[in-house]
Amino acid sequence: MALSLLESEAPDLSRDGLNTQGVYIYRPANAKPNKPQNERPPKRRKVESDGQEKQEEKSQGAQARPFVPLLNGEESASSVDLRYNAYQRLWSKQEAKIQEVLEDVDSKILEEVSSFVKESSAQIYDGCIPSALVTVGSNVSSLGRLVTRLNERLITSGEGGVVVLESGDAPNIKTTLKNIIRAAVTNTEGNDGYQSFLTDREGPRLLAYDLDLLGDYVQRKGVTKLVLAFRDSEAFDPNLLTDLLSLLSSWLDRIPFTLLFGISTSVELFEGRLPRSSVALLRGQYFELHEASNCVDRIYERLQADPDGEFWLGRSITGVLFERTSDYFYTPEAFCRTVKYAYMSHFFANPLAVLFSKDSASAGLPHGKLCQAVRNLPSFRALCEDLVEDGHSKQVRNLLENDEYLFQECLKYLETGQKQMRNIFEAVKSTHTFLKHLNLSKKIGVSDISILALSGELHNSQIVNDILNTMKTLDSEGLKGLLATVPENLADSPQVREIQRDFEALLEAYPNSKPLQSGYDNRNSVAKVTVVQQRVQVTKSKAKQPKQNVEYTQILDRFHATLGAYFAETLVGPQDLYLYEVFLLDMRYPLKDTVAPRPRFAIERALSSPFDYLISTSDTPENRLSAKQPVTAILYQLYLESGAIVNAHDLWSAFYAVFESDQGDECDERVIMALFYRALSELKALGVVKNSRKKVDHIAKTSWAGL
Repeated sequence: MALSLLESEAPDLSRDGLNTQGVYIYRPANAKPNKPQNERPPKRRKVESDGQEKQEEKSQGAQARPFVPLLNGEESASSVDLRYNAYQRLWSKQEAKIQEVLEDVDSKILEEVSSFVKESSAQIYDGCIPSALVTVGSNVSSLGRLVTRLNERLITSGEGGVVVLESGDAPNIKTTLKNIIRAAVTNTEGNDGYQSFLTDREGPRLLAYDLDLLGDYVQRKGVTKLVLAFRDSEAFDPNLLTDLLSLLSSWLDRIPFTLLFGISTSVELFEGRLPRSSVALLRGQYFELHEASNCVDRIYERLQADPDGEFWLGRSITGVLFERTSDYFYTPEAFCRTVKYAYMSHFFANPLAVLFSKDSASAGLPHGKLCQAVRNLPSFRALCEDLVEDGHSKQVRNLLENDEYLFQECLKYLETGQKQMRNIFEAVKSTHTFLKHLNLSKKIGVSDISILALSGELHNSQIVNDILNTMKTLDSEGLKGLLATVPENLADSPQVREIQRDFEALLEAYPNSKPLQSGYDNRNSVAKVTVVQQRVQVTKSKAKQPKQNVEYTQILDRFHATLGAYFAETLVGPQDLYLYEVFLLDMRYPLKDTVAPRPRFAIERALSSPFDYLISTSDTPENRLSAKQPVTAILYQLYLESGAIVNAHDLWSAFYAVFESDQGDECDERVIMALFYRALSELKALGVVKNSRKKVDHIAKTSWAGL
């Protein structure tokens, strides 16, 4: 039909010489004559019922929420929104703290580089290019932050800007110059400004890599400082870098270049890659950035030990974070992304995170499923057991039966637990301060002390024992400095206030004496040598102390007891706090363990140790192979003892022997044969075994346990 239509519409094709063309334009005969050729057909309106429209709106609303309903999908939409809003609120506060730490870490080097850029010029350096050599070491990302903030300063002041050049942007000299010119113009004018700059320029049209374009831009904008930053300078081709430096040096009288080289190795190795003629074109200063580990420790301390903390990372996650930091180069940005993933995982997969929301108490949420989840928490069971032991059985009944009462109590316990966690980390910071003040250890950081505190081991650790033992030997000057570092909640206690008053009164009573000495100081002991039966014996005894030293020692004993009691009361295990599952994340891989379980591991464990999941009828634990186990588990354990290829008859014999040894003469071979075939088919369905092609009467393994 199409051929006849074409013939009718174009009867004179042979006359026009188009009979040999390979492409024809098909125009339908019923096309509207006034309709444009390229106009799209009108979209047909889809009419739906009210139920379909509501279902569509509901699905669109569910897709708009980043978090999904939990509690078997029965969590309300308002609860999902509250969880997401609580995560956004909490992480925005933590992100602001991280930025403050990064800005504080980079402030010194930023001021130094900014001063160098403003004060340096080609005239000062006798026609050489002003150059800043910045060694970054493992902290590679800090150079990007430095360049970004330097660019903001130069643009704000109107002096110029920073052009960042990567090694991938410099395959050859023409492309490198083109990228430099484009980046310099778009830095202040944008992409549209760059295009208009190329087209609106008077005079002959220049090529995109001609530095006359950059000179014209510098003259128009009045740029006095144009910083060219090589982020990974060691990755640049030395020959290309040599040609580029020579070219930039020739344009230095028209374009105020200042170079900034990011060096990961050392300045000597960087200079050794360039010829002496190129090195002679550069003159400037050398700068060094701080290592990333110090920055990571400060970020962790700010996130965990801040006085307004609401949520904390537990021992397992903290250990993983700092293991990665010590194993390989771990930038602060990568550290923060890992922490953010942990925060997001907790709020995404934990329905109890809705308790963080300030509106959860007044939102009118249905508490049934949420309270049911709370009652399954280990900390809730421990709470009920403690209340029963204390004789509060009525309160336990209310917690188990009254959802509204339980919800209100959860809010109270959450606030109490958060306060206790803040006290724990205040004690952690105080412990670190005491270590520095007493010169006990310079290598132990807040992160090391935090790991001990989060595992509940800090109170009985050697660190606390060293602090308590060393403080007993301090003189009056040392005690005065130590009292100044006491945490605020301890300093406000009546015991410490009384100790402070008595200590000040003692110092006022003996103003002219030397620093008061402790009776526990080894310098106040007397060694006595005696000879008994031709053997020399050395005994030490305390020398007689003046009255002021005796009184001072008594004050030391009181402060020692108070500080020991403070550590014992404050440094409790976070897992012993009620509802710690809400404000403490202590899973090693949080999101994976919650929403992406390992099915293979679970299946292998169920087949290897079935009574980890099933209730055994025997009084003794069934750890050995027996007929009381499921038949598939029996066959799987026999399968584990065999090689890559298993003889089916030998496997059957071993399977039958298990039942024969347990049942004796009552063993029915036909029934057991049926059980054997059923277990073997289930293992095949699980993908554990398959038929062997090499031997007909053998089966082959397809998987090994633990892989």
